[in-house]
This record gives sequence, C-alpha cells and structure tokens, in this order.
Amino acid sequence: MKITVVGTGYVGLVTGACLADMGNHVHCLDVDAAKVRALNEGTIPIYEPGLEAVVRRNEAAGRLSFSTDVAAGVGHGVLQLIAVGTPPGEDGGADIRYVLEAARSIGKHMSEYRVVANKSTVPVGTADKVRNEIQKELEIRGADIPFSVVSNPEFLKEGAAVEDFMRPDRIIVGSDDERATALLRELYAPFQRNHDRLMLMGVRSAELAKYAANAMLATRISFMNELANLAEAIGADIEEVRRGIGADARIGTHFLYPGAGYGGSCFPKDVKALARTAAAAGLPLRVVAAVEQANEAQKHVLGDKIKARFGADLRGRRFAVWGLAFKPNTDDMREAASLALIEDLRAAGAQVCAYDPVARPELKAVELAESAMAAVRGCDALAIVTEWAEFRAPDFPALRRALGTPAIFDGRNLYDPVVVRSLGFEYFSIGR
Repeated sequence: MKITVVGTGYVGLVTGACLADMGNHVHCLDVDAAKVRALNEGTIPIYEPGLEAVVRRNEAAGRLSFSTDVAAGVGHGVLQLIAVGTPPGEDGGADIRYVLEAARSIGKHMSEYRVVANKSTVPVGTADKVRNEIQKELEIRGADIPFSVVSNPEFLKEGAAVEDFMRPDRIIVGSDDERATALLRELYAPFQRNHDRLMLMGVRSAELAKYAANAMLATRISFMNELANLAEAIGADIEEVRRGIGADARIGTHFLYPGAGYGGSCFPKDVKALARTAAAAGLPLRVVAAVEQANEAQKHVLGDKIKARFGADLRGRRFAVWGLAFKPNTDDMREAASLALIEDLRAAGAQVCAYDPVARPELKAVELAESAMAAVRGCDALAIVTEWAEFRAPDFPALRRALGTPAIFDGRNLYDPVVVRSLGFEYFSIGR
C-alpha cells in the first residue's frame, strides 16, 4: 500500500518506518527542509532504541522516502496520516494549527480519493475541523473529490515506540466510513495476526480515548507520589504499600512507582489539554486538575530534601545529578523533573554537574560530565532523577570516596535503603 505520513517528528518517523517495514511504500512529508535533508543523509533526529535500523533498512529497500514536496506527498498515498505536533497553546489547550495546515495542503493538492487519518493527539472535534478545511480547499478549486477523515491515535511509549508499534495492545480507529475503515483494517492487518486488536468506534470517542489514556496513567503516577509523601510522613514504606495494592488484580502493578514527577512530551501537555477541553464543555475535571498540581509539586521534592539536609543557602555547594531525560531510553527532556531540580539548586546558589547517557542538552551554568562517576567527583551529594539501567548497580565504595558528603537523594527508589546505609551513605528516597 502507498502511504503518506505528514510530519517526521517522533510519531511520524516511527509510524512511517514501521509501516514501511511491513512492505508498504511510505512517503514521509515535512516542511522542515533541514530535518528532511538530515534524514536523507542518514541522521535520525531523535533517540529511540531500534528506530535507526528500521529507517535505514527501509530506505535502502526503497520503501521509505523523505521530502518537502507537498504535492508529491499528497499524490503518493491513498492514506494520508497526519502526525504533526500539537504543542500546548497559551490557554493550555492543544494548538492544532499544524494539523489544519496539513489538512489544507491535502485539500489543495488531492486529485482522487484520500483517507485522512489524524494520528496527532488532538482535542475532540478536530476531525470535523480537518474535514471542513479540506472541503473549503476543494470548493475553492471547484473540485468534487471524495475523501474521508478518521481518527487513528497513537499509543507509543518513548523508549519502546518501535516495539509498541510492531506489537500493539490495541489499534483504535474512529471512523463512520466503511471504505476508510476497510483500508485501515488492511493497513494494520500485519500487526495483529494472532488476534484482532483493532477497535472501531466513533471519531469523537477515538479522539477522547487518547487523552483519557494518558490522563489515567498520569493520575496513577500523581496518586502514588502523593501517597509516598504521606507514607514518609507517617512512617510507612511506600514500596511495601505498592506491593500490597498492586497485588489486587483490579489495580495491577503498572504505573505504581513513586518518583520525582512525570514529564515528557505527552502527559503534561495532554493532561492540560483534557482539562481545557472539559472546561470549554462546562464540565471541569477536578481530578485531572489535581493530578497536574500534584505533579508540579512533586518535581520540587528532591530539591526540598537537599535543602533540608544542607540548608536553604547552597552557595559553595556542588551537586551531581544523574539523569536528565524525563525517562530512560530517550533523549527527551521536555518537562523533565531534572529541569526543576536543577533550577531549585541553582536558585539556592549551588553548582550542578549532570550526567545522562543519551541526553546532551545545552543547559545554562550546568556542567555536563562524560560519565556517571565523573559527575560526582568534587560534589557534596548525588541526586538521581532518571532510572537509567547503568545507575542501578554503581560502584558504591568508589562513589562514597568521590562524594564530599556520602549522601544520595534517590528520586526513583533504585536502591535498598538498608544496604546503602550499611555502606556508609546517608540515603534519602521517596516515601521510605
């Protein structure tokens, strides 16, 4: 099948590469000439395990191409998958201008039947707006060309996106058009050979399902973080509590790990956008608002613990930070808890030396180390923000010798408190 993917960001690039890997001919379209040029030169703009190999394999096979040629992109695929960014607007809602620009471009250049599928995370009702924009462009041209607009939200986890696409737990299609539905069933057939994972529903239900899924996961995280803070205050151990409630099949074990707060490109943006959608409908989601508030507060817990130990004035102090990305196996630092911690430390007068295996940002007044051990040398204490695998079993004796004060502030509860304290460390974790 011939497919056009509009947008070569995180969702678009993974989608295009994985669809090409099933034998489809995929044209990835982007208006960013520099990004397209880099992709054609073999540079992958994001870090995602396994993605580079899939991209290169399908480029070499002639099934995956990248260009800025809008007319060629619209002409290529009967399926036009919109996967452009929807950044937060000034009011907290999702900014869908790029989605609508893509829709107008399709309307300007289409010459035969097209299925336009929104993979971007968009507010409920966006499909109607996309349909209207395409129809306006056709009317301007005086053209009467049939088309369908459907919702096909993505459910990819950063750090496991290729695996998620290749082995989905569900494929949601919001469609009221039989012809479009049949094409999407054909598209996703190779990804569900064991059993049918495609869930057909109304377009608006599909749009809401994406926001609901992310908001539910964010809710579990904020609930566990608040419960952890309570456990610590009253002398309970949140890890024991987690095991106790996770054994209940109605609750399960996923997303019950307390930490320094969630971040990334999805949860913060989507929680805000869902709250905005609800407010516009006159039905504010009070739970969702509390989730966001709790998360913002949680990002400062590590900084508060450090100041409680060393004092509010940290001038002359130097701290190591392990982990900058918002989660392991990605270089994405959007809304990362590390940024809040670094800001808190810098505001109190401290110096910061940070290390992340993948994320290499340019941070003002922050030194970036080349290794975890290099980051701690000459530092008063260590703060762990991201649970990268290489942090799970460090050389504790060497770590103790390197730190001016053998103190670890563990924002991901990586270590056993009894073991670490027996090695001579002061150990501060979350909810224990």
